[in-house]
Amino acid sequence: MGKYSNSYLEFLKYWLPVLLWASLIFYLSSIPGLSSGLPVYYDVFLRKLAHAGIFGVLNLLIFRALKFGHNYNFKKALIWSLILAVLYAFSDEAHQYFVPEREATLFDVGVDSLGAIFSGLLLIFFRKK
Repeated sequence: MGKYSNSYLEFLKYWLPVLLWASLIFYLSSIPGLSSGLPVYYDVFLRKLAHAGIFGVLNLLIFRALKFGHNYNFKKALIWSLILAVLYAFSDEAHQYFVPEREATLFDVGVDSLGAIFSGLLLIFFRKK
């Protein structure tokens, strides 16, 4: 394989999971009136927990792509992964604004961001171990 084939495979290895996960987020955000069917309290709690978890995973995938796919140092990869995950959270809420029976809230951006930050803290914690 030539030089370009190798770099293409490396790109796919690190960025394809990011793109697939971001596509899953986009798909889920496209579903009108997404609800679990549980009582309102549990439904809201579980959805917020899912928001945080989904964006936590997105942050980890972006971190992996930057750290290992582009050889960013730990700090630079972590900062950029957090920035990109939070920007995607904003774009996700903007997308939901146009989906029937869905709403766009800054609160959800905050929940998504907390999920990304929590996963970043996990990276820091396990790096020191």
